[in-house]
Amino acid sequence: MNKKTAHELKTLLNKKEISATEIVKSVYDQIEKYEDAVSAYVTLTKKHALAQAKEVDEGKRTGPLAGIPIAIKDNMCTKGTLTTCSSKILNNYIPPYNATIIDKLDQAGAIMIGKTNLDEFAMGSSTENSGIKTTRNPWNLDCVPGGSSGGSAAAVAADETILAVGSDTGGSIRQPASFCGIVGMKPTYGRISRYGLVAFASSLDQIGPMTKDVRDCALLLNIIAGYEEKDSTSAKIEVPDYTKSLVADDIKGITIGVIAELMGKGVDKLTKEATEKAIKLLESKGAKIKKVSLPHLKYSVATYYLIAPAEASSNLGRYDGVKYGLRSKETKDLITMYKNTRAEGFGPEVKRRILLGTYALSAGYYDAYYLKALKVRTLIKQDFEKAFGECEVLLSPTCPSPAFRVGEKANDPLSMYLSDISTIPVNLAGLPAISVPCEIIHNLPIGLQIIGKAFDEETILKVAFTYEQNTGWHKEKPKIL
Repeated sequence: MNKKTAHELKTLLNKKEISATEIVKSVYDQIEKYEDAVSAYVTLTKKHALAQAKEVDEGKRTGPLAGIPIAIKDNMCTKGTLTTCSSKILNNYIPPYNATIIDKLDQAGAIMIGKTNLDEFAMGSSTENSGIKTTRNPWNLDCVPGGSSGGSAAAVAADETILAVGSDTGGSIRQPASFCGIVGMKPTYGRISRYGLVAFASSLDQIGPMTKDVRDCALLLNIIAGYEEKDSTSAKIEVPDYTKSLVADDIKGITIGVIAELMGKGVDKLTKEATEKAIKLLESKGAKIKKVSLPHLKYSVATYYLIAPAEASSNLGRYDGVKYGLRSKETKDLITMYKNTRAEGFGPEVKRRILLGTYALSAGYYDAYYLKALKVRTLIKQDFEKAFGECEVLLSPTCPSPAFRVGEKANDPLSMYLSDISTIPVNLAGLPAISVPCEIIHNLPIGLQIIGKAFDEETILKVAFTYEQNTGWHKEKPKIL
């Protein structure tokens, strides 16, 4: 049962052919079998999950996702359950409240299986920056699952959950989705409430679904999208039923723009060929294909690595050993406590980004770096707006190549940063985008990225669904399973 999709399981549950308890036990059996190798989870909530499954079976717990297991990235607050952000500085933090997304999932009847591993405070592209453990790619245990939502992606790919949620600041849902051969969506900025999501870079962070197929993605998006008054960046825009856009081959006349800058130098040859095959398939289904140029895209990585660290240096100032989390035992005075707590609690990548961000915001450098980055961000957004004047959606490879090996880029941060070159521009512009499995190269999956206009998740789901239904890549499973 753990190998099935959420919509398949809901059909069986409604017919009373299976029970929620059987589904949950099937998932935990898979976790027991493969978790030591994959290391997707930080915390498991088996006792609570089985109790909730029993409530579903007794008719006491209802909703559109009643009985469906879900994994939660460990940077979303869960009342009464450890929330660490995979950082030593929060290794004992148990939130007194739920993130909005957790309350919505609970009301829908979903069953939380556990909290998944991530790069510390969502800073990384491989989950090697976790302060707890390194997650492995189920397709090849010598490779990374991507990051920062690597734990969620690996859990879905290894059938250690049915659904998962992650957060995406510069590609942290789509890149691991590509590496692990699953579907991952970053909705429009403001489409899903960030209340209770531990902040990394507040103008870029967005929660999104990570699933086995596009239909599950639409089902989950229906539940978690919507306005929330506790989040000042939440958009007060009506949420449609995304499942209604899932009509295969319904893309006749849609203009798809292929981003020239993301199909050239730096893209793996086989990845480029797979993307070109996908373009031809969509064209054969009636889509119009148009080559588009986004000239300022070449500045997106540099822009991101000024804006995101600057916001991180501000957001992470709250971890000082006073209010919650780790407190250094070396506390002869207040300043020493601050310094030692942060030195002991933060890992190397988090320290690197805090230093970079603080420098960019400092007097004398603010205008030269941070302000200039904000101006370039506007130019990148304008490039997208111009392209969308001619196209309904834009298309590119999700990543320049399949997953790299564990340790391959650990000592080369700049090389690691460039693995998000295709995904970062979308966050800077606040747009929605999805990654769907595109092909298997050297026994490793790659993803196809489809980008849409702001708050037009329906169109990208329609294109993604048409592509998925005409290929079988989403049905492929890692060989270890």
